[in-house]
Amino acid sequence: MLARVSVTLKSGVLDPQGKAIEGALQSLGIQGIGSIRQGKLFEIELDAHDHSDAQDLLRQACDRLLANTVIENYAIEILEGSTS
Repeated sequence: MLARVSVTLKSGVLDPQGKAIEGALQSLGIQGIGSIRQGKLFEIELDAHDHSDAQDLLRQACDRLLANTVIENYAIEILEGSTS
């Protein structure tokens, strides 16, 4: 299976990288962007028998390593079904 995990800062958590990117775009003359929040994207290949197993495995990975759940949210998307 192939999955995508998006990790983003929770609302209310300061995002200095997002602010820096926002300022850089403005200094390049790119107008019309209100604000930017920066995050992480993981594309993960995994061995799982079904979507439920995949979701459980990815939740464990996010809770234990991929996301700091105190300040970050994550979203799991299964892109491809089982190849068996």
